[in-house]
This record gives sequence, structure tokens and C-alpha cells, in this order.
Amino acid sequence: MPGIQNFAMKENNMRLMFIKCNKRENMKTLKYTVIRDLKQYKVYCDTLEKLILRDGKEIKDEIDLLTLLIETWDSEHNTFNDSDPVELIKTLMENHDLQAKDLVDIIDLSKGTISKILNYHKGLSKETIRKLSDYFKVSQEAFNRPYKLITEVNRHLHNASLMKTSKNMMEV
Repeated sequence: MPGIQNFAMKENNMRLMFIKCNKRENMKTLKYTVIRDLKQYKVYCDTLEKLILRDGKEIKDEIDLLTLLIETWDSEHNTFNDSDPVELIKTLMENHDLQAKDLVDIIDLSKGTISKILNYHKGLSKETIRKLSDYFKVSQEAFNRPYKLITEVNRHLHNASLMKTSKNMMEV
């Protein structure tokens, strides 16, 4: 097409394709741009959720683009590294307006097991980590980190991990 130039621009490790027209009236404003702040992030998340619920072939590209933009924001602004896996689960549940009973269907565990996990009495299995990662769209590494458990053996010791405390208690 005469009068149209294509060029690519790399921003935040993402390739964006723009079409530049010679005529000013033919220029289109981009519907979505790189996420710059938390407000824009939340708007895009809400939009993505609505598009997924509509689910149509004509909006697949839009869903893919929003997913890419949101995942890029998440990877650059990930604050999950400071949280232990249980705190991460609780934060994600709050952000998604979920209660412990909602996790029963999501990760296919009993209410009792979920309660034990959320109260630091039981660790996360590999399968549970996979299911949480898939549902919340967070890397498995965020859930697959060591954290302190509370058990009958170490309940009175507040900052003791299960394995070390068990050994020490047996030696005493």
C-alpha cells in the first residue's frame, strides 16, 4: 500500500507493531498500550475477565494482547518474592474475592486440608502448586519456596521449621 510505513518498536522486551499513515486522519489510537500504573493494570484485568467470559474467535487477538500486557506488568512488578507461599495464597484469594471454601473446587482438596495449609499445618504438594499456579497465573516458583510449618511437635516454638525441630526434639 502506498503511503504506509510499518515499523517495530521494542519496549519492555515486547515488540509492538505500528502502522504509520501519511494522512493524519487515518492514524488510529491504540486500544491498548504498555501498562504504566496500577490503575491501568486493574482496568486491563477487568477488561480481560469480561472478554474471556464473552469468549469468541473475533476477540482472541484482543485477549492474547491483554494477557501479554498483564503478564509483562506482573513479571516486572512482582512483589510475591517477599511473601511466603501461604501469605501469597491469602493475598491472591483476597484479590480475587475468594474464600477458603472456593479453593476446594480450584485445587481439588478438602476444606480440612485447605484449612491446614492456610494455617501453616500442612505444606503444599507439587500438584497443589501446579493447580494454584495455573488458576492464579503466577509462576510455580512463587509457591514452591520453603516456609515454616506449625505442628504438634513444634507448636510451642514460634519460628521453628518442622524438620529441624523434629530432629532437635528427638535428641532432647
